[in-house]
Amino acid sequence: MNVLDFMRSFFSDSAHWHGYDGIPQRVWEHLQYTAGALAIAAAIGLPVGLITGHTGRGGNTLAFLSAGARALPTFGLLVLMFVWLGLGIVPVMIPLVVLAIPPILITTYEAIRTVDPSPVDAARGMGMPPTRILFQVEVPAALPLILSGLRSATVQIVSTATIAAYVSLGGVGRYILDGLYQHNYEKVAGGAALTAVLALFVLGLFWAVGRVAVSPGVRRRQAA
Repeated sequence: MNVLDFMRSFFSDSAHWHGYDGIPQRVWEHLQYTAGALAIAAAIGLPVGLITGHTGRGGNTLAFLSAGARALPTFGLLVLMFVWLGLGIVPVMIPLVVLAIPPILITTYEAIRTVDPSPVDAARGMGMPPTRILFQVEVPAALPLILSGLRSATVQIVSTATIAAYVSLGGVGRYILDGLYQHNYEKVAGGAALTAVLALFVLGLFWAVGRVAVSPGVRRRQAA
């Protein structure tokens, strides 16, 4: 059997569509891990990126910290957190958040720094306070790049959240780990396919958000 045959057999088996180990349940768990890690990473990365981008200070420090975070092995960090904290969701969230912060942080910083200075200077000349300049002038213009950082982080989380299965949690990584242990390659192929589908879903979701949230003028200027 080839990979397509394994996937066809996996998805055609009705036993995989209900129960605690069913596809809907595992996908829901995977999405919960992804949403939780993304929310925490965005709560850290977006404010820091916006403030440093607006002030123009700390860019080198951000680049250094982000490079260090990217160099950390996610699975190794998971094992370390598991040894330190034991079973639970926290040992999984920490490496996923560490993985997601750098693309959000650096992209947000660069997005704000590359905004056309003309409208910013005009707003400053009109007496707008710095907070209004940031959120009413800079953020709308930088939104496409900010969303691209969030999209990149989300795809990385979705693809890596399979590690939750290694500390006895759920998600679609459960199929991959259990399949390898049982020599059930239908499960392995099914879990890998579900991970890829979820990543494609994230790409489509952010495309739709960009169409709604980014103003037509900014989209035209970006395309040009």
